[in-house]
Amino acid sequence: MSDDGEKLKGALIARPGYEVGFARPPVATRFQKGRSGNPAGRPKGAKSKTTNLGAERMKSIILAEAYRTITVRDGDRNVTVPMAQAVMRSMAVNAAKGQHRAQRLFAELLSATERQNLERDLRNLEAAIEYKQAWERELDRRRLNNITHLPDPIPHPDHLIVDIRNGTIRVVGPMNTEEKEKLRLWAENKEKLREAIANLRAELLVEEDLDERADIEKAIAKGERLLRQIMEAVPD
Repeated sequence: MSDDGEKLKGALIARPGYEVGFARPPVATRFQKGRSGNPAGRPKGAKSKTTNLGAERMKSIILAEAYRTITVRDGDRNVTVPMAQAVMRSMAVNAAKGQHRAQRLFAELLSATERQNLERDLRNLEAAIEYKQAWERELDRRRLNNITHLPDPIPHPDHLIVDIRNGTIRVVGPMNTEEKEKLRLWAENKEKLREAIANLRAELLVEEDLDERADIEKAIAKGERLLRQIMEAVPD
């Protein structure tokens, strides 16, 4: 008999005093203590992963419904608003009418929203101050060590206006590389645009045709609007 056969025969022979039968399998075939009975089965965490996927899917459904637009009556006209806005508006109206439950719920939501906005603003303010101070120290170090080959940060700390009293942050320069390149092109074309407007004004002085004058005036107005936009972004 082969070795496999001998092992199988030994596995089926019960030890003295142990009767093989219903709910009493041979000793060699029973589950071993500390060893998984399904080593190739579902890995740990599989159930929780499925649960998480279901929860995320439910969140997506809730958000989709919350921002689905519906038509509601607003005074004497119909307006289209997100579902969440319509629900909040209805709650606010009921609160204004004196419904205590609506008043309490609306006050709680308003308080929680204001608190979250304040916490967010404080975090942003703290991050802006840390960014500004860190880069000011770094730029001072570069100047002291005559380091000129490194690029300036974007946004530049000089362009970051932090108003601690009002808790506001304002950026007066480019926020990224694309904006910086766009501002550079605008600065280069600013003088060209001024020259073009001046030339159009000169043409308008000698042009007698009414249609041509109207076209020139439209071109001047368009150029001046563009120049004002550029001046706001790239002042002299």
